[in-house]
Amino acid sequence: MSTSAASHLSPAFPERAAWGTAAKLRAWQQEALTAYLDADAKDFLAVATPGAGKTTYALRIAAELLESGEVEAITVIAPTEHLKTQWSEAAARVGIQLDPRFSNSTAVHSREYDGVALTYAQVASRPDLHRRRTESTKTFVILDEIHHGGDARSWGDAIREAFDLATRRLSLTGTPFRSDTNPIPFVRYEMDEAGILRSAADYTYGYAAALRDAVVRPVLFLAYGGAMRWRTKAGDEIAARLGEPMTKDQTAQAWRTALDPKGEWIPSVLAAADKRLTEVRRHVPDAGALVIASNQTSARAYARILESITGDKPTVVLSDDAGSSARI
Repeated sequence: MSTSAASHLSPAFPERAAWGTAAKLRAWQQEALTAYLDADAKDFLAVATPGAGKTTYALRIAAELLESGEVEAITVIAPTEHLKTQWSEAAARVGIQLDPRFSNSTAVHSREYDGVALTYAQVASRPDLHRRRTESTKTFVILDEIHHGGDARSWGDAIREAFDLATRRLSLTGTPFRSDTNPIPFVRYEMDEAGILRSAADYTYGYAAALRDAVVRPVLFLAYGGAMRWRTKAGDEIAARLGEPMTKDQTAQAWRTALDPKGEWIPSVLAAADKRLTEVRRHVPDAGALVIASNQTSARAYARILESITGDKPTVVLSDDAGSSARI
């Protein structure tokens, strides 16, 4: 394990570094590392825009804590199986060995590993097991995309039970979030001007700062409207336009209608995206596109639509499929 190696790990690992990557810790990562060490707190929440290099930052802290002897084991919690693999590969680059194949059924990992990489769902299925693991060894817990701890009450309860006795906890997110009725464990909340409880970060690195520092590329959002029609369970036909004021239920139903691969909206948006990508490729020949679906069935359906539009078969990556990391 090496703090020097952790300083030089590409923030975009694995694959090639993001535009603007430096050969050492980026300025924000060094500043956030200093903030973490100065705080000397059991819990720390870092909010950094996607692509800024949260993995590199967290692994540098892990290396520091292991080297000092303050902790003896690392546990990383990630939203998906793919991210478990990505974390373990990144950690290996700095000499920290994480087992991404740790199984709740076997409940042990080889002594050659410094810790494990788990998913939130995996912890939720056996919080008692992970509590025993955590209390038996001085453990540093990294909660990646901690806002997922609020996806289901059971997930929040599980990570609280499993990691309450951890020596140190670092929560990471690229998505500032608020609390409704289910506060996420290990996160401090403060009331905002509107009287809404929102998470209070110990360090924040936003998109504007990352853009200024050339850490991320500019992102443009093109808005697509459209008229939607659907029939309720009672048989009533409802019409609405995306972007116009609607009730919460109407908005949800309008989006379900819009994102339905059997409807007209998704094929038209994908066709427009293909046209836009073709234009971009005149200047950037290797430009690509990414379509994110809400579930696996929709992902496969969108792929079929794209193939019919472009004549090319797109790569479909599903979190549960073996080899998904390699395909990405």
